[in-house]
Amino acid sequence: MGWTRSPWVYRAALLLLCAAYLQGGLVKAFDFDGAMAEMTHFGLAPAAPLAAGVVVLELGASALILSGRLRWLGALMLAVFTLGATFLALRFWEMPQPQRFGAANAFFEHLGLVGGFILVAWVDWKERLHG
Repeated sequence: MGWTRSPWVYRAALLLLCAAYLQGGLVKAFDFDGAMAEMTHFGLAPAAPLAAGVVVLELGASALILSGRLRWLGALMLAVFTLGATFLALRFWEMPQPQRFGAANAFFEHLGLVGGFILVAWVDWKERLHG
């Protein structure tokens, strides 16, 4: 199929994969007080440097992925970040119903994102090794 070889389809898929991180990074950057409140909500301190680090990570790793420069590294960074954030924020097994249902769905959706980023890193690394 022709569309499977189209570079724009691959680029669009990468943009969709990074969309939540671009949106999240920009929202945190423009509402830094809210970003610090989120860190505090999850028991993370000191809030300001951690919030700044998350903004840099979300936007910077997305930029690596979308630019193709060290794409594998950006993808692995977002995979590790997403996995950690998922276990921090979506501990569904500790929640009562009805919160448990939504948190469990979000937990497994985030695991899917982690898998997607690992695939991006794998494909990029493989292309770099084999040209």
